[in-house]
Amino acid sequence: MTALLALIACALVVYLLARPRTASGIKVVLLTAPPVAGVIWLLEEVYKRTFTAVAVAAAFVVVLIALIGLLGHPRLPIWTKMLVFGTVPVTALAWLLVVTADDTLKDPGEDPCSMYHGGVGVSKAFPPQAYCRYEYGGTHDLATGAQFVFWVCFAISLALLSMGLWQAVRDPSALVRQFRSEL
Repeated sequence: MTALLALIACALVVYLLARPRTASGIKVVLLTAPPVAGVIWLLEEVYKRTFTAVAVAAAFVVVLIALIGLLGHPRLPIWTKMLVFGTVPVTALAWLLVVTADDTLKDPGEDPCSMYHGGVGVSKAFPPQAYCRYEYGGTHDLATGAQFVFWVCFAISLALLSMGLWQAVRDPSALVRQFRSEL
C-alpha cells in the first residue's frame, strides 16, 4: 500500500512539473522537498538526532529561498539558473562518496584501509575527507577525485545560491511572483 501511495505521489509530482501553468516556485518545492523530508525523517526517527534534523530543515528553508530567488533573477540566462539543479545533487553524491570511502562500517579487516594499506580508516564530514592513518603516523588520502568534484560543484552551487539569496533579499516581491501561476 505504501509503494502504491509513493507511486501515485511521484506521478502527481511529474504531472505538476510538466504542466506549464504550474508556478516555478511550486515546482521547486515539489522537486526538492521529498528527498530533504526523507533525510530529516531518517535523522529524527532512525538516528535520533533532533538537533541535526532541525539544522537540516533550517538550511533547506534558506536554500529553498535562494533557489526561488535565483529563478526570479531577471538578468541571468536560463542555463545558469538550471545549472544549480545539476550541481547540488552532484555535490551531495560526491560528499557521500568521500565520507564513505574509508568504509569503517564494514567488518574490521574488510575496509579498504586495512585490506590494501594496512591502516585505520578515518573520515570527516566537513570539509569532507577520508584517509587511512598508519601506525607510524603517515596518512593516505582516499577518494581524492570525489573530493575535487565536491569542491568544484560546491563552489558553483554556493555562488549561484548566493546570487539567488541576494535577489530574494533585494526584491522580495520577485520571490512571491514565483508562486503565482502565469495565466
